[in-house]
Amino acid sequence: MKVYPQSSLLKSLPKQFFASLVGKVNKYIQDGHDVINLGQGNPDQPTPEHIVKRLQSAAANPINHKYSPFQGFQSLKEAAAQFYLREYGVEIDPNKEVAILFGGKAGLVEIPQCLLEPGDSLLVPDPGYPDYWSGVALAKAEMITMPLKEENQFLPDYSELSQEDLDKAKLMFLNYPNNPTGAVATEAFFEETVELAKKHDICVVHDFAYGAIGFDGQKPISFLQTKGAKEIGIEIYTLSKTYNMAGWRVGFAVGNESVIAAINLLQDHLYVSLFGAVQEAAVEALTAPQDCVEQLNDLYESRRNVLIEGLQSIGWNVTAPKGSFFAWLKVPEGNTSEQFADYLLEKAHIAVAPGIGFGTWGEGYVRVGLLTTEERMHEAVARIKSLNIF
Repeated sequence: MKVYPQSSLLKSLPKQFFASLVGKVNKYIQDGHDVINLGQGNPDQPTPEHIVKRLQSAAANPINHKYSPFQGFQSLKEAAAQFYLREYGVEIDPNKEVAILFGGKAGLVEIPQCLLEPGDSLLVPDPGYPDYWSGVALAKAEMITMPLKEENQFLPDYSELSQEDLDKAKLMFLNYPNNPTGAVATEAFFEETVELAKKHDICVVHDFAYGAIGFDGQKPISFLQTKGAKEIGIEIYTLSKTYNMAGWRVGFAVGNESVIAAINLLQDHLYVSLFGAVQEAAVEALTAPQDCVEQLNDLYESRRNVLIEGLQSIGWNVTAPKGSFFAWLKVPEGNTSEQFADYLLEKAHIAVAPGIGFGTWGEGYVRVGLLTTEERMHEAVARIKSLNIF
């Protein structure tokens, strides 16, 4: 068989760090070990029944067997606008300020290609979601990292950025509630972000994937609730986490209409919109009563409490996340994040994600997902206790 060489563009893409982690975990499972997988970010609960039923009925409608409109159904754009008004008090024009996405990841990877020229610079959080890097590579752009440090509640400190970097940057990614740290943003931080973006002509892209998941009675705030935010940026929302629809691949971007127009233009050349039945189901999710979202949030908070209290009880000095379905845990001294993750997998058959996979400033931590039962959380704590590390 002839092997055709890959393009230089494909060779420039970042390596998928977590592919090797999946390989390690699968090997232990294939060898017959009972692995508690806390390293993944895949919701473990089913999509709520009313959303599934809407998909089933919509899939039987022949109108959805045809190409749907390139830029999505008007009904879904209106549902997104209704959702933002109801949940955050933010007015969105469904005709100009909404772009339908094939999941949040698609939008995040597309944005740099929409707004940047080769060699342009953008600001990215470190640690951060690795697929930000994919969009940077595809746009042939340059990253300027913003360290997320525990002493600053895992919010970037803009005073640490040089004047040169601020002048060069044309785009900024933010993500709160945060993956991987579980941190949340404050109103003051978003206000500072808007001020900085206006001063330096930076477009802000807020990844709001975990917007529905906040703990201790605190609902995460939308970036677009900040005065002036819509003038200088957009927010990307996915239904994956809020409604356990990760495999459905549906989300949307809202905000600055020029950025929305750019996304729609690029997608016109890539896709012919989402399957109409999925769009109808998304309308159902966004507009129906939100009891299922509240119940899911309570489930994650209960799991968080079991895990964090359990780990603290065995002497591991860990901090509870304020949002998202992840916990960000310091590794014991003398270990790298990858060494400690390998140790837990080998000795306790527990999979966690090494912090270094999320960036340089992720070193010294592991990410743990709250995506298994409380019973398995208790079991994980017991296994770690038996190692006598702490």
